[in-house]
Amino acid sequence: MRLSTCLNKNYRHALTAIAACVLAACGGSGGSDSASTTPIAPVITPTVLLTIPTKTSPITSGVATNLGLTAKFSQDMLASTINSTSFSVACPASTPVAGTITVTYDAASRLAILQHATDFTANTTCVATITKDVKNVNGVAMASNFTWSFTTAAGADNTPPTITSTSPIDAATGICTTKDVSITFSEPMDASTITATTFNVTNNLSSALVPGSITYDALNNIAKFAVTNPPGFSASTPYTVHITTGVKDLAGNALGTAAAISFTTSSQACAPPVTINLGTISAYGTFGGGAGSTNQGINTVVNGSLGTTAACTLFTGFHDAANVYTETTLNIGLVTGNILCGPPAPGTAEQLALATVAATDALTAYNQMEAMPSGILTNPELGTRTLLPGTYKSAASEFIITTGDLTLDAANDPNAAWIFQVPSQLTVGLSATPRRVILVNGALAKNVYWQVGSLARIENGSTMYGTIIAKAGVTISTAGQTAQTYLYGRAIGLDASVTMVNTTITTPF
Repeated sequence: MRLSTCLNKNYRHALTAIAACVLAACGGSGGSDSASTTPIAPVITPTVLLTIPTKTSPITSGVATNLGLTAKFSQDMLASTINSTSFSVACPASTPVAGTITVTYDAASRLAILQHATDFTANTTCVATITKDVKNVNGVAMASNFTWSFTTAAGADNTPPTITSTSPIDAATGICTTKDVSITFSEPMDASTITATTFNVTNNLSSALVPGSITYDALNNIAKFAVTNPPGFSASTPYTVHITTGVKDLAGNALGTAAAISFTTSSQACAPPVTINLGTISAYGTFGGGAGSTNQGINTVVNGSLGTTAACTLFTGFHDAANVYTETTLNIGLVTGNILCGPPAPGTAEQLALATVAATDALTAYNQMEAMPSGILTNPELGTRTLLPGTYKSAASEFIITTGDLTLDAANDPNAAWIFQVPSQLTVGLSATPRRVILVNGALAKNVYWQVGSLARIENGSTMYGTIIAKAGVTISTAGQTAQTYLYGRAIGLDASVTMVNTTITTPF
């Protein structure tokens, strides 16, 4: 099997699929199309990408004593392996929580949810553990136990969740027939309560339920309904979206008021959303091209994978579940996914092959962004602006966010996308003056992209959103800084390294 043939397939689970392709392509004799007679197991194991409460350093504090826990996996998991034995919590750290523990798995969203009948102890540190007994649907287990800590508040959360926005909005008309329905909640929700019973759409003319699939975005508190009938909704037809009080937050509080949102379709299908094909690079929170990555802080967490096409020796200050990469007491960086790099050990030829594919995919995405038609912004300063979805290019060769924060307004369209073409350098914040990118009205980090011709720099304490692919690498904060810097996206260097100090990176999916 040729590698190119494998890569042309539209795989949902990028790294796992590419692992199989790479191994099949490399396993033949002399590079021919014949497959190896000795099967080689894929090197990619499932990992935990996201947790609620969030896994951060310093640890999350002020967690309500009745809050349930959520963990999102990188691959489709075997539900029978996710239970109260493999997913547990101790509070305080050495004392398992008393009472009944219920663990469920939402396959559509890859979310494990732990609910506890007895509240956590107030004002203490708890430790949650997902053991390596959990397996993906192919029977591949996690490489090691996954743990995270948080500190509880003085009491419980008894406030009902609310709906903060919907798409379509209530009473909307002219809605294209293939549009997804999205409901955004005020806080993290229990995905196991968002089902076809509690969240559905009916045809007002026939009163029939519309067939659809339901997923929950734990990072953004958004439930989505997608029509599974290929033509989509019927043309020029009224519909009603129903959300019942059976929907609950992670503390067990029911939605305060049931909602019914009406809309009427047009006669046209939706225009395809603007998307950038990230390929396998989508699984990486950080990728250091052929130059590796360096961490110089003790509070760095990469929620995603870390890669380079160079040797493992070019990683400094990181560890994953299996290995430590030149950490000291001053340079500690947790990678919740896989670390992929070339030999010497722990790097392997198979890992290097996977990283090489990811680097190629990153370059392809970069070129796609660079080639897109765009509107020209004559002022390179994005601070204090509010931008609607679109593709923006700087006439001054750089973009900076220094005089204030940048707001991206999706106008309640969850498919809204922003692509920023930066011929030269991107700068977010100033020394000792952090800045933010702010997402409003349904804007999502996964739909924000930055194509940077040279270096991208995020100053300490800033909060940045989007996938950054920069030719000359990405620098986040400065050595010696203690303020935490946040990137909800990806930091991808094509030709140079990614360096960070006390940084939290959360890979959006």
